[in-house]
Amino acid sequence: MKILIAADMEGISGVVNWDQVNSTHAEYPRFRKIMTHEVNAAIRGVFDGGTDEVIVADGHGSATNILIEEVDPRARLNTGSPSPFSMVQGIGVDINGVIFIGYHARAGSQNAILDHTWSSSRVANVWLNDILTGEYGLNAAVCGHFGVPVLMLTGDQTACAQASELLGSIETVIVKQASGRMAAECLPPKISQEKIYQTALRAVTRLKEDRAPQPFRPAQPIKIIIELFDADMTDRAVLLPGTQRLDGRRIQITAADMPTAYDAFRAVVTLAR
Repeated sequence: MKILIAADMEGISGVVNWDQVNSTHAEYPRFRKIMTHEVNAAIRGVFDGGTDEVIVADGHGSATNILIEEVDPRARLNTGSPSPFSMVQGIGVDINGVIFIGYHARAGSQNAILDHTWSSSRVANVWLNDILTGEYGLNAAVCGHFGVPVLMLTGDQTACAQASELLGSIETVIVKQASGRMAAECLPPKISQEKIYQTALRAVTRLKEDRAPQPFRPAQPIKIIIELFDADMTDRAVLLPGTQRLDGRRIQITAADMPTAYDAFRAVVTLAR
């Protein structure tokens, strides 16, 4: 059994503001270490649940956050950006299940720490086949293209609820209760890591017993609508061939499959600077 652990940073326990996830700020080293330890807790859990192989994808910012010298040596780490599958680099037909660590709610959510969808300065909303979603949905759909289910997600209560609504009976760990966009009641790292360990073990046990959620597979062709913050961003983004401008701030992409749609989405966000 081979598991992919895909990690972001905003949903890590203790993170409540942008300084803590910004590599230029003095607070950042503390939280990249906590991120690494939460990933390690998931690695321990899946190995103790009978997994044979673990790949980790660093999915925050430039994807150089996880401390490789502290990663459980049984796992391998995908780091650096850009990469073909970005936040779920390593996904493929040989993966049996995916675990999302440190995820956050979609842009515009209430009581959600650092809510955004891919870019907090460019993307206002994203619809996948007319479903309003966040990074959890986009990444889950890429995994689903390969027939791989999302088994588990960690983050605040809103991220866990949104992912469960979309993806079904996944395992979740609420590591903090958000009371605003930059305020939360957080579990101490030792407690959050133990919960992550136990839940990861349970998630892969369910997979082995054929009780895991089904892969998230949106109907093809895939339609993505991206609402940007400003019309001038849209002016630049529609330079990408194959995009359709719906109005001042919204662009539509239609693609044959999810990996193609994912690439186009990422290109739109890159152009919309």
